[in-house]
This record gives sequence, C-alpha cells and structure tokens, in this order.
Amino acid sequence: MSGDWGSVLIELVPLALVVALSPISVIPAVLVLHTPRPRPAGLAFLAGWLVGLAALTSVFLELSSLIGGLGGKPPGWASWLRIVVGALLIVFGIYRWLNRKKSAHTPKWLQSMSKLTPARAGLTGLVLTIVNPKVLFICAAAGLAIGTTGMADTRVWLAVLWFVVVAGSTVALPILAYAVSPERLDAPLTRLKGWMERQHAVLIAGILVVIGLLVLFKGIHGLNETHPTSGSPSSSASAVR
Repeated sequence: MSGDWGSVLIELVPLALVVALSPISVIPAVLVLHTPRPRPAGLAFLAGWLVGLAALTSVFLELSSLIGGLGGKPPGWASWLRIVVGALLIVFGIYRWLNRKKSAHTPKWLQSMSKLTPARAGLTGLVLTIVNPKVLFICAAAGLAIGTTGMADTRVWLAVLWFVVVAGSTVALPILAYAVSPERLDAPLTRLKGWMERQHAVLIAGILVVIGLLVLFKGIHGLNETHPTSGSPSSSASAVR
C-alpha cells in the first residue's frame, strides 16, 4: 500500500470540518429538535444526513477508481486536484467574507423545518446533502482524495467511514444528546442556533480559507515529490543515464 494511513485520516479532518462546522449543517439539526415529535424526527434527520454524506463520498470514490486512482502509486493528477480544490476553497471563503452581510439571516426554508414529520425529516436530511453545493463539493473532494491515495480497499472504506463520522459529528451530537436528555438541552440549543445565525458567514469564510490553504499546500508538496527539481540527486542521476 503506497498511501500512508495516518496522513490520509489527518488530511480528511479539515475537509470534514468544513461540513461539520457549517451552520447549514448544525442549524437544521437544531431546528428539527423543535418539531412536534423532536426525538424521532431528529434521529430520522441524522440517518438521512449520514446516508447522504456516505453516498456522495462513495460516488466520487468510485469515480476516482474509474479514472485510475485506486491501487498502486497515487496518480500525478492527484496533486493537481488538491491544488484546484484548495484554490477553490480559498476563493469561496473570500467570496463568503465579502458577502457576509447578505447572509445575516436564516433562510425561510430552514425555519420551516420545525414543522417536519419524522419521515420528512429523514428525507430532508438526505436531500440537504445533495442540494447543498458546499456539502456536495467537500464530499467530492474527500472521495477523490481517498481514491487517489493508493490504499487497499479495506482502508479506503474505513477512510470513508472516518470522514462521514467527523463530517456528521455536529449533527449527531445534539440529536443524540437530545434523545438521551431533552430537558437539559432546549435552552443551550436555542442559544447555539442564535449565535450561529449571527456569526455563520464569518465562521465559514475563515474555515474555508484556512482549510483551502492546507489543501493547497498538500497539493504543492505532492507535486514537488512527483516532479523533483532538476537539481535534485534523482534527476541528476536520470540525466547521466
């Protein structure tokens, strides 16, 4: 196996945190706990959310397999992919910062989530992962990143599981905690929702830029390893031969 297991898991954490720390992930999870049947609705939403994350990541993982990413040495285009993803994250983060005042209020469609039935909550959790461009983009980046590491199949799917768990953690924590002790969480969850509504544009802008820089650095570093400079010992030896 050419991919390093620990470094792959570490690389997935920043991508997963973009999804996990997004208000569009956390706020629906909080709102669904204010439905007439909060416990079953919350658990159904969580199930739909996790299934959606796993399905999207798996689709792009299989896509990387079709274009030669799985098994053996990671392809040369993997580093370029990371560079493109990192640059896009930075650009998107700057865009969100410049337009932060336009995102100060919760969309009306989010407010309507407090009226969902459990069945609709589960479907909503699944659909939100697909229609949210940010979640779709990050799952695509994670699936392609995993598929271009050259790891064995077993560890590839464990990496997908790891990404889904981390990305879905901020949705799972309030819902599972509410299922255990609903009385203690009503007031804290309401305060959390209000704070994230006020600060979500700034939070997301900062997170996207930082993670974009990390992914960009990883891509440039990988590109340097794949194409060493002409002054390196390996390239000099190749020139002699």
